[in-house]
Amino acid sequence: MNQQNYKQLRRQDGVIAGVCGGLGDFFGIDPLWFRLLFLFLMLPGGFPGVLTYLILWIIIPLKTVPAPQQTDTPQ
Repeated sequence: MNQQNYKQLRRQDGVIAGVCGGLGDFFGIDPLWFRLLFLFLMLPGGFPGVLTYLILWIIIPLKTVPAPQQTDTPQ
């Protein structure tokens, strides 16, 4: 299967760990909405939001940028 035909969930564009940026890119919406969701989940004492965020931080891999290709021609 061609990699360009499907999305992968990766942490990126992070304020803290990139979880909301990765979720926003994956679902095609602004990461602000995920940040507000986690903030809302932290209101009843912090535990649901913090625990969920930490689990996603551990589970979702970091987006890696491919290294530029090196040429063998002398300069």
